[in-house]
Amino acid sequence: MLTAMRLSEIASLVGSDGHLSADPEITDLHYDSREVIPGSLFFCIPGDKVDRHDLANQAVSTGAAAVVAERDTGAPVPHLVTSDIRGVMNHVAAPFFGHPSREIKLVGVTGTNGKTTTTYMVESIARASGEKTGLVGTIERRVADSAYPAPIGTPESSDLQRLFRAMTRASVATCALEVTSIGISQGRIEGCDFDVAVFTNLSQDHLNFHGSMEEYYEAKRRLFLAERTPLSLINIDDQWGRRLTQEVTSKVLTYSVERDADLVAESVRAIPGGTKFLAVGMGMRLELEVLMPARFNVLNAIAAAGAARAVGLPEEAIRSGLSSLKGVPGRFERVDEGQDFMVVVDYAHTPDGLDNVLRFAREICLGELRVVFGCGGDRDSGKRPEMGRVAASIADRVYVTSDNPRSEEPSQIIDQILTGIIKAPPSGGYVAISDRAEAIQAAISESRSGDVVVIAGKGHETGQEFADTKIPFDDREVARAALQR
Repeated sequence: MLTAMRLSEIASLVGSDGHLSADPEITDLHYDSREVIPGSLFFCIPGDKVDRHDLANQAVSTGAAAVVAERDTGAPVPHLVTSDIRGVMNHVAAPFFGHPSREIKLVGVTGTNGKTTTTYMVESIARASGEKTGLVGTIERRVADSAYPAPIGTPESSDLQRLFRAMTRASVATCALEVTSIGISQGRIEGCDFDVAVFTNLSQDHLNFHGSMEEYYEAKRRLFLAERTPLSLINIDDQWGRRLTQEVTSKVLTYSVERDADLVAESVRAIPGGTKFLAVGMGMRLELEVLMPARFNVLNAIAAAGAARAVGLPEEAIRSGLSSLKGVPGRFERVDEGQDFMVVVDYAHTPDGLDNVLRFAREICLGELRVVFGCGGDRDSGKRPEMGRVAASIADRVYVTSDNPRSEEPSQIIDQILTGIIKAPPSGGYVAISDRAEAIQAAISESRSGDVVVIAGKGHETGQEFADTKIPFDDREVARAALQR
C-alpha cells in the first residue's frame, strides 16, 4: 500500500460538499483503467480518442473503490462529481502521496530545446557527488539504479507524485525533471516544490496546443512564480529569457555565453569530441569539460552547473559529472560503422533546434552537408515551411520525408515543408521521399568522404506513429543497417 485516505478527505481537499453514498478508503490514484488496483480512485478524464467515463465499470471490476466524474457513470461505487476532473486529480495528488517533492532537491528544466540534455547533466553531477538520483524526462524515468521508458515528457500529476514517492523510498536526494509547456498548462506540476527552475530558450513549437507564441511563453512563465520555486536560473542569450527575468516573482539568476550574467561561460574552445570552458559566477571559477560538441551544449552545461550549485552540489562533482557524461541518446548521436563520412541522429524537431544542429554540423563538415527530416502530424503545422527554409539555407542537399505522420497524410506534410524550400533551394538540390527508411538510405548511399549526414526529428524514439498503428522504427538502427549495406 502506498498511502491511504478516505474519500471524504479527498472531497474536502477540493471543496466538495461531501454528499457521498459511502466513504471508502482510497489507496491509489489512477486515470488508466488498465492500471487500477483494489482501492483506487479512478479519474474519468475525457480524452481525444477515449472518454474514460465509458471505462468506469471496467475500472470498478478491477478494484476501483470510487470514481471522479462529470456525471453518474452507472458504476456501482461512490462518485465525486466535478466539472474539472483533471483539476481535482492535480489538486489531490501531492497531498495524497504526502508531498514527496519536499523531501528531495527538485530541479525543473523548461524550454523549447535543451531540456533533456540539461536534465541528464544535472543528474550526472548529482550522481558524481555520491547521491542517489532521479530523472524524469522525454527519454526515460530513473529512480536510483532503475530505469523505465517515458511515454510522455512531464507525467500526469498522479504518476509524477507516485514517482517522487518511489524516489524518496529509494533514498533519492536530487531529481532533475523536464517540465513541458503542456504539462504546466494541464496542471501536472501542481504540488511540486522546486528548489530551482531553469529556463533554456523559447522558439516556435506546440502552437497547435497553445495557439500563439505569447500563450506558449505564458505557459513557461508559470513555472517561475515564487509559489513554485524560490530560485529561477534563466538564459539571457535568449530574447524570451531576457523578458522572463523582468516578469517572474521568484529570485532570478542569469546565465549566458554571450552577455554579462550571474554565471558566464568564458574562454570557450573546442577539444576532440567536445568543448572546454570556464564557468565564472555563483561563487565558482571552474574549468569544465563537456564531451558533447556545439555551442548549445555549452549553454546546457552552464545551466546544469548553475542548477547544481544552487542545490548545494560540490564543485568537484560539477566538474566530474559533466566530463563523465558521454552523450544523451538521440542528441547529436553518431552512428559509426567505419565509414569515412559522419552520420548523426538528433531530436531537433523545431526550426531553432534544426538551425542549431545544422550550423554546428556545417562547422565540422569537410564535404557536403546532407539533412534528412520531416515534421510530425497533428502538431504545429506553421513550423513546417520554416523548417524547410532552415534546412535549405544551411545544408547542401535536403531529403524531406515522413516523421510521425499520425492521422495526417504524409504527402500533405511534405508539401508544406517544400513550400519553405522551393523559394531558395539548396545548392545540391532536394528530394521528397515519403518512406523514411528509403530517405535515410538515399542520403547515406549518396554520401562521400568528409560529408556529414544529419537525420533529424526523432532522435531517441523507437517507433513511427501512423493513424491507427505504431511500427518499430529507430533512426539509429535504420542508419546502421543502411551503412552496413
